[in-house]
Amino acid sequence: MVKKILFRKLVAAGNDFVLIDNRAHRFVSQRALAAFARKMCERKFGAGADGLLVVERSRRADFRMRIFNADGSEAEMCGNGARCFALHCAGMKKKKDLDLTIETLAGIVHAQVRAEQVKINLPPPKGLKLDIPIRIAGLKRKMRVHCIDTGVPHTVVFVQGIDEIDVYAIGREIRYHKAFAPRGTNVDFVEVLNDHFVEVRTYERGVEGETLACGTGSVASALITGYTLARTAAVQTAGAVKKVFQVQTRSGEVLTIYFTLSGNVVTDVWLQGKAESVYEGVYHV
Repeated sequence: MVKKILFRKLVAAGNDFVLIDNRAHRFVSQRALAAFARKMCERKFGAGADGLLVVERSRRADFRMRIFNADGSEAEMCGNGARCFALHCAGMKKKKDLDLTIETLAGIVHAQVRAEQVKINLPPPKGLKLDIPIRIAGLKRKMRVHCIDTGVPHTVVFVQGIDEIDVYAIGREIRYHKAFAPRGTNVDFVEVLNDHFVEVRTYERGVEGETLACGTGSVASALITGYTLARTAAVQTAGAVKKVFQVQTRSGEVLTIYFTLSGNVVTDVWLQGKAESVYEGVYHV
């Protein structure tokens, strides 16, 4: 029997997502959603996307968001996905401006929709580790990388000449490195252009390749840059300092990251950028 599934395609900073409404529980198991994600996200035989967003009911927030990567694995959080999700929810309520809460596996996310500009407040980051030495095949010396969990695990590598980096080969080595087992990690290659502007390329876990943008990766890159710049500053600033970073993504779009830094403690993290609905359709299962 063929089922007809209504879906919407949304894009934020080059990250593209397929979204379905599962509040009526047409998909009752994780296995079914994972299989559907693999089919829908396939770029030759499906709609094509970096991931599947699923709308469900929540007892803790306005809506529950589930995120499935293109390989069918379920992710805890996705920054650009959450911004697309919030835009869709505003459309369901027929509002251009809307404040709402979203339940995710990483915690409750607060979102502000202002037309196509969507800003989300991420859960506090955790697991900060700086200057981790790891050895990568083909490199003569160890690399020093930095780790932080912004809803999903990220490893940040500072580089020069970001356009020349082999994101797939090096990113894949780090993504599966034993230092980050068993979860694995997303990998962000970051070139610092000035104290408030960085360029980022990301190898995404679950997509298993480079994407045009990554929201949680942009946040991780801005936070780690903020940490390292503060650490190397000639004069340490006492107390909490509000930071604003511009992050150039591979798609060409610039995302804005806001956070407050006090020593090694980060609070009030926001990710802002444009999100848009591209089209709606019917998928035959």
